[in-house]
Amino acid sequence: MNISYDPKTLTECDREPIHHIAAVQSFGAMLVTNSEWVISQRSVNCAKLLAIDALPEPGTKLDDLIKPAALKALREAASRLEGADAVERLFGLKLTEGADLFDCALHCSDGKYVLEFEPHDASGYADHLMLTGPALAQLEPIRDLDTLCRKTAQIVRQMLGYDRVMIYKFHPDESGEVVAEERREDLQPYLGMRYPRADIPQQARALFRRNRFRVIEDMDVPPVLIEPHLSVKGEALDMSMSVLRAPAEVHVQYMRNMGVKASLTIAIVRHGELWGLISCHHYEPRLPAYSLRTVAEMFSQMFSLMLDRLLIDRSEELRSRGRALHDQLMVRLAGGAKLSEHLPMLEKLLKDLIRHDGISILMDENYTTSGVAPTKEHFLAISPILGSMPISETFSTSAIQAQIPQAIAFKDVAAGALALPISRSPRDYLVLWRRPLIQQVTWAGDPEKAVASPGERLQPRGSFDAWEQTVEGQSEEWSEDELQIAEGLRVTLLEVVLRMTDEIARERKKSQEQQELLIAELNHRVRNILNLISSLVQQSKGAARDVTDFAGIIGGRIAALASAHDNITRENWAPAPLSTLVESEFAAYAAGSENRYRLIGADVLVTPEAYTVLALVLHELVTNSVKYGALSNETGRIDVSITLSSSGALKLGWREDGGPPVKPPKRRSFGSIIIERSIPFELSGEADLRFTLGGVEADFVIPARFIGEVLPLPQDAAKAGKSVRQAAGAGGASNSNAGDPPKRSLPDRVLLVEDNMIIALGTEDNLRLLGVEDIDVQSTVAGTLESIRSEPPQFAILDFNLGTESSLAISEELRARNIPFVIATGYSEIDDKIGNLGAQGVIQKPYGLEEIELALTTLID
Repeated sequence: MNISYDPKTLTECDREPIHHIAAVQSFGAMLVTNSEWVISQRSVNCAKLLAIDALPEPGTKLDDLIKPAALKALREAASRLEGADAVERLFGLKLTEGADLFDCALHCSDGKYVLEFEPHDASGYADHLMLTGPALAQLEPIRDLDTLCRKTAQIVRQMLGYDRVMIYKFHPDESGEVVAEERREDLQPYLGMRYPRADIPQQARALFRRNRFRVIEDMDVPPVLIEPHLSVKGEALDMSMSVLRAPAEVHVQYMRNMGVKASLTIAIVRHGELWGLISCHHYEPRLPAYSLRTVAEMFSQMFSLMLDRLLIDRSEELRSRGRALHDQLMVRLAGGAKLSEHLPMLEKLLKDLIRHDGISILMDENYTTSGVAPTKEHFLAISPILGSMPISETFSTSAIQAQIPQAIAFKDVAAGALALPISRSPRDYLVLWRRPLIQQVTWAGDPEKAVASPGERLQPRGSFDAWEQTVEGQSEEWSEDELQIAEGLRVTLLEVVLRMTDEIARERKKSQEQQELLIAELNHRVRNILNLISSLVQQSKGAARDVTDFAGIIGGRIAALASAHDNITRENWAPAPLSTLVESEFAAYAAGSENRYRLIGADVLVTPEAYTVLALVLHELVTNSVKYGALSNETGRIDVSITLSSSGALKLGWREDGGPPVKPPKRRSFGSIIIERSIPFELSGEADLRFTLGGVEADFVIPARFIGEVLPLPQDAAKAGKSVRQAAGAGGASNSNAGDPPKRSLPDRVLLVEDNMIIALGTEDNLRLLGVEDIDVQSTVAGTLESIRSEPPQFAILDFNLGTESSLAISEELRARNIPFVIATGYSEIDDKIGNLGAQGVIQKPYGLEEIELALTTLID
C-alpha cells in the first residue's frame, strides 16, 4: 500500500546542501587542481598519506608533488573522462616515493580535476576480480523477483562482510520497504518494515541517481577538512561524484541512533529513476578495499540488468493476458449490444485479472452497477471532476475522498476507484471500485516525526522499533500490473463503444497481428542480445589483467554493439548507413586531428543483421590500431574503402599507414577471432586479415543480400573523433567456471547449430567444460545436413531461427535417425511446436552452463 504525502513538505535534509560539504572521510585524501594540474584545494591529511614533509600549498604544480609515471597515468585517465558524471579509477598507483601504493578516483567538477586516493589493498586485490564470475553465475538461473533480491542480499553480505545487508524497494509514495535481508542472527530483523520518504531526503535521492555508490567507514571519526573551504571565486566545491565525501551531520546522527558504525549503499536505478537500494550496515567500523567495492558495484549493475529482464518478462506476460482479454471481449460484444447488458460477463472476465469489489458503468446517462458501488446520484456528483481529466488516460486512486471531496458522500462504500473513459464524451465511464480497509502498516519508527517546518531543526528519531500505524479511508493500492491491464481494457472497450466499421476492424486485426509479430521478434532479439553479452563476458575474461582492464574490454565491445543498435533502431530496425558506424567508432577512439582516417568510395545502407556484426569487427580493428597500430602514435593514418562488386556485394577495405612496425601476434586472441571469423560465419562472407610491415591490412566481402541503397559519402566523412580514450585489447579464451561434473554419462559427440558466432563460441566452451570433447559447430542448414549424414551426433542443440532459414529440415533429419535434440531460441511461442518438431525440450535464450548441463543429463534416454 502507498501512503499519500504532500510533495511540498520538506525534511531538514531536503534543505541541506549535502554535496557541498567541504570535508572528506579520514580513510583517504583529496587534491583539487585546475585544468593545468595546479593545486587549488586539498584535504589537510594529504601530507600524512603521501608521506611528505608539508601540506602542499595552493598554486603547487602537481608534477612537483607526485611521480612522473603517476602523473602520466592521471593525464591518460583524464583523457578518458566522458560526460559530466564520469569517474576513472586507477588501482595500485605509486604517487610519491615515500608512500605505499594507492587506489585513486579521478573526476571533473565545475572544470576542476578532483583526485581522491586511499591505500591500496595489495594482498587482496588479485582475488577480487575472481569474485565476479561465481557471483554472477548464482544470479543467472533466477526467474522471480523475490528470489533475486534474497540471493543478491546473501551474495553481497558474503562478498563484503557487513553485519546486515538489505534490499530496499521504493514505493510510488517514495516510502521504502525492506524486501530482502541477510543479517547476524543476534540482530533485530528489519525485513518487511517501511521507512518514511523523509529517511532518504530529496537531495540524497538526486545524488544517488548520479553517484550510485556510497561508503562510510566510521560514523564516529571526525571528518577531514578541505582547505581552502571555498575557491578563489568564493564557490563551494561540488562533491556530488566524490567517493570520500564526508556524511552530513543529520545522517551521522540518524545512523548512530540505529547503532550503526559503518555503512555502504548502492543505488538501483531503472530507466533513470530510483527503484531501490542495496543497503549494508555494520556495527563496528568497516571499509572494504576499493577494488572489492568496485566488484560489488559491478555486481549491482548485473542485478539491475536481471531486474530489468524479469520486469520485461512480466510485461510480456501482461501483454499476453491483455490480448486474451481483448479477444474474448471482441468476440462476446461483437453483436452490437449495449455494454451495460454484458456487465456480469465483464465481471467474470476481470475477476482474475483486476481484483475489485464492484463495478459500475455510466453510458448515455444510464447508470448500471454490480457489487459494491456508489449510487447514481453520488456518482453524478463526482463525474464533472472525472470529466476534467484527460480522456485518453485512466484515473486510479486508493483514497478517492482525499482527491475528490464530493466522494465523501460514499466514504463507507468505496475508497478505491479505477475509472476508464470509454467514449469521446467525458460522461461515459466504466469504474472498478474497492472497499475502504482498516490497514496496519509496520514502520521503522513513527513516520510523522520525520518532517520539519521551515526554520525548525529536525532531530533524527532515536527509535527504529516496529511502529504500527492504522490507516483508514484507503483501499488496497492498484498495482502497476493492474493498471496496465486496465489501460488495455480501456482501449478495447473504446473500440466496442465506437462500433468501428468492418474496414477499420480488418485494419485493427492486421495491426494486432503485426504487433504480435513485432513483440515476438523483439523478445527474440532481446534474448539473443543478452546471450551475446553473456558470451562476450565469458570470452573476454582471459585477456583482462585486473578489474579496470576487464571493465574496459567489456565496456568497449558492448559500447560498439550499443552504438550499432542505436543507429539501426533510430530507423525502426531498417538498414542504416555504413559511414555512420565507421565514424562513431573513430569518434570514440581516434586522436583529435581531422586527418587521422579517411573514408573512400560511396556510402551504403547495411541491414541490421550485418550491421551489428560489422560493429564488432570495426571495434576490434580500431581498438587494436589505437593500442598497437596506426593510431598508437601521432603520424599514423587509416584508409577505409567502400566499394561494390559487379554482383552487388560490399567490399570493405582497411589500410593502416605510418604507424609503428607491425609484427604478427604470437597467439590468436578473441579479438582476432572476431575480425577473421564473424563475417564468414554469420554472413557467409569473406575476411582476410594481414599483418604487413607497413601496417595492418584487411579486406572483407559482405554478400549483396545484406546491402541496400547506395548513398553519397557525407561531406565530413574524413573528420576524426575529438575525444581520446584508452582502447581495450582484444579478448582471449574463456575462463568460465564449470559446475560439478554431471552425474549421468554425456554424449561423445554433440552437434551445435547456431548462426551467431559469439553465442556459438560461448556454448562450445560450456560443452567442453562439461566434458564433451567432440563438438560439431554449424551455422547453415545445408552444412548441418551434410555433417549429420557423414558423422551423426549423439545429441544436438538447434537454434531454431537461422537468419533467412529455420532448423525445420534439420529437426526432421534428426527425428528420422532417432537422435535426441533440443531447440535453443528466444521465441516463447515455440513451445507449441515442440511436439511437431520432435524435440525433447526447449532452452530459452539467454542460456548458459546450467541449462546446457540440464539438457544433456536429463533429456537423453
